[in-house]
Amino acid sequence: MKHFIICLALSLLIVGCGGEAPVEDTNKEVVTEEPKGENNMAYRWATIVLKATGNDTERFRPRPTVTSRYLALIFTSIFDAWSMYDDKATPVYLQGVERQADSARTLKNKEIAISYAAFGTLNEYFFSDSVMFVDFMNELGYDPNDVSTDPNTPAGIGNLAAQAVIEARKGDGANQYGEDEGSDGQAYFNYVNYQPINSPDKNKDQNRWQPKYFADGKGGKWAPTCLTPFWPNVKPIALDSANQFRPGPPPMIGSDQLKQEVKDVIDMQANLTLEEKGLVEFMRDGPKSVQQAGHWLMFAQHVSKRDGHTLDEDVKMYFLNQVAAMDAFIAAWETKMYYDFARPFALVHYYYKDSTIKGWGGPGKGTVEMKGSQWVPYSPETFVCPPFPSYVSGHSCVSGACSKVLELYKGNDEFDHHVKLVPGSMTEPEINQDTIEYIFTTFSQTAERAGLSRVLGGYHIQADNIEGLNLGRNVAQRVYEFYLEHIGEEKPQ
Repeated sequence: MKHFIICLALSLLIVGCGGEAPVEDTNKEVVTEEPKGENNMAYRWATIVLKATGNDTERFRPRPTVTSRYLALIFTSIFDAWSMYDDKATPVYLQGVERQADSARTLKNKEIAISYAAFGTLNEYFFSDSVMFVDFMNELGYDPNDVSTDPNTPAGIGNLAAQAVIEARKGDGANQYGEDEGSDGQAYFNYVNYQPINSPDKNKDQNRWQPKYFADGKGGKWAPTCLTPFWPNVKPIALDSANQFRPGPPPMIGSDQLKQEVKDVIDMQANLTLEEKGLVEFMRDGPKSVQQAGHWLMFAQHVSKRDGHTLDEDVKMYFLNQVAAMDAFIAAWETKMYYDFARPFALVHYYYKDSTIKGWGGPGKGTVEMKGSQWVPYSPETFVCPPFPSYVSGHSCVSGACSKVLELYKGNDEFDHHVKLVPGSMTEPEINQDTIEYIFTTFSQTAERAGLSRVLGGYHIQADNIEGLNLGRNVAQRVYEFYLEHIGEEKPQ
């Protein structure tokens, strides 16, 4: 009763003094801490992108070139939508949309804009997972059927950014729609009519790439054709041309260098430690692979979690990282197809055909003595060797590029990423080993270990690796300049 009298007196006092009871301001924005790391919207969409990438690999087999283009274009559309809410950034493909007023540059509007950009491009490039994308939009509280192109709304800007990227990249040489001349109406068809000099059964020129037989998992065998031999024709995003940084030729048959490097591959593979086997598999990326571009997107996500990135920081980092991956793949494929160089699989057979050597004998056999003609890389028989020329290593090139742009973005080389693996589980699961922890201390060291893993596994010689890393780092410098131009910062002197 006493409490009621006090409250009544206070109310009368307010009215008696000519005042009014306070009214809550419903228009006032509630200030909360901005989501960071794995909670920011850019990170969350990156996770969806990785899920779609893994599913794509399961459906269509590994196609790292195609995957890298998808990822780069998705994150370019996200960047373009976001750029309309920044005071200096300029989009790559989005045109005819004005920079939004200061009052519109809220976190909420950025989240909506990048979500519609991601949704639109994901549906274009990973259409098989459209249900997953709709479900995620619903989870976020966004209408997946909102196709507005109003440039004054965040949803409209996001939709326009997606459309701009999709339209700009049609006819870019990737033959996504089977429309390039000579493509026979089939998506990603070999419209350049590349035919290897060598067949799986006969090696006419030992310096050139030879297709190899894979087990089909049904008791038979098949020889995959060269993956996207037309990729040198794909227009880069940041590079001036695919051959801008093309390295000199690989060591050829008859050179002391090639003979020694082939021997090094044999010796390394014959003496693989458990830790090295795990490294080979981790960098090969195994089942449900997200390919090299996706792998470095995962590494970038680790940086985001470690440093508590905001949406703005992640949008820029993923854009930079994935443009570097796409352009590095284009540069690597230009070099591969230009030199059309042999892989160790064929080179070992050439140099050691009738000699007795040591090598991996297959699942459950460990290292055994064999004729050189029986040697195979450390890999499952259903995917014994990448089906395209060797020089330069794509893993090395993309790792060199992505590691360097992350170093440039962060201003230091620190990574400190820990991964736990069971070595051999993807190639010889019967060995049943304990888990090993791998520590990747720096970005550059991670790239170098990625490149070395390809030599350890028997997929590349060191020339492929070293020149691949160098090529990737050259690509990275140009991509970083392009990135600075688009965020409105000056190039470093």
